[in-house]
Amino acid sequence: MEQRAVTADEADIRLDRWFRRHFPALKQGAIEKLCRTGQVRVDGRRSEASARLAPGQLVRIPPLPIPAPAEGPAPDSPPALDAATQRTLEGMILYRDAQLIVLGKPVGLPVQGGPGIVRHLDAWLDGLRFGSEHRPRLVHRLDRDTTGVLVVARSPGVAAKLAAAFRGRAVRKTYWAVVSGRPLPEAGRIDRPLVRRKAEGHGARTALAEPGDAEAARAITDYRTLDHAARKLAWLELTPLTGRTHQLRVHCAALGAPILGDAAYGEQRNTDARGWRNTALVAGLPEMLHLHARRLVLPHPEGGLLEVEADLPPHMAETFGILGFAAPPAAAPRRLTGG
Repeated sequence: MEQRAVTADEADIRLDRWFRRHFPALKQGAIEKLCRTGQVRVDGRRSEASARLAPGQLVRIPPLPIPAPAEGPAPDSPPALDAATQRTLEGMILYRDAQLIVLGKPVGLPVQGGPGIVRHLDAWLDGLRFGSEHRPRLVHRLDRDTTGVLVVARSPGVAAKLAAAFRGRAVRKTYWAVVSGRPLPEAGRIDRPLVRRKAEGHGARTALAEPGDAEAARAITDYRTLDHAARKLAWLELTPLTGRTHQLRVHCAALGAPILGDAAYGEQRNTDARGWRNTALVAGLPEMLHLHARRLVLPHPEGGLLEVEADLPPHMAETFGILGFAAPPAAAPRRLTGG
């Protein structure tokens, strides 16, 4: 029987994840069984696998169904990124300190891998170690074609704190979007529940939920119009108060103003002599998603708040120029005291 103390860097991590970190070959089912049968204890008491740990707590480790790994770093270093990829990655850095790194994600770069996805940000994160023993970790995500501010934690403990902040809605998010249409009223709140369902010939899609749908999840977005080009296009500031998949894209479509370039949530209409067209696509403008994570304000792990902004990506800057929208440059990152 062994006892290990929870370190300061492991604050707020779940017990099952703590075990997977220290004993990566131990399966989730085995961890849950050890907790359920009382073999694992925290400060001498039974604990559920989902319980969150605090620094200084003692975790009792019973004999495990796997050999315990040797202490210390893995013998093999991660493979280095090629020089071009490393330059690209470092060029994305908007802010960096000992606790976290904030990136400006470009369009078209997936955050994580999946079927058929080989090139993605998660595979590059060893390039952001900068001498640290820990591999940086993602704490939230953006869609492949959404650009802007993305936070990466530099240690497991910081990752746990930041993930908790995102889950608890302690992070203030501001997005910019160009939409096809002009919402009326020009500002307001969209409180429309969403549901994820499989679509024929596609993967899961997000849609507005029908009344009484047991699978519906509440979704709330505040919006305001910052500028518009006649009645055809508008520049919106979007503030999601919940974090559902594709929430902003579906909510904008629900306003009758799908995000420019978002053919997946636009409608096919036969409205004029040009025939059928997707309402999210406008001739003469880039056919790329015009959704940008402009600003994040988040609790810094060392106290206070961190505010970071990202400039528009090239395709949105081009559209702003064509439409005459004047976007201020991103402000320099800043640490704010207090809440």
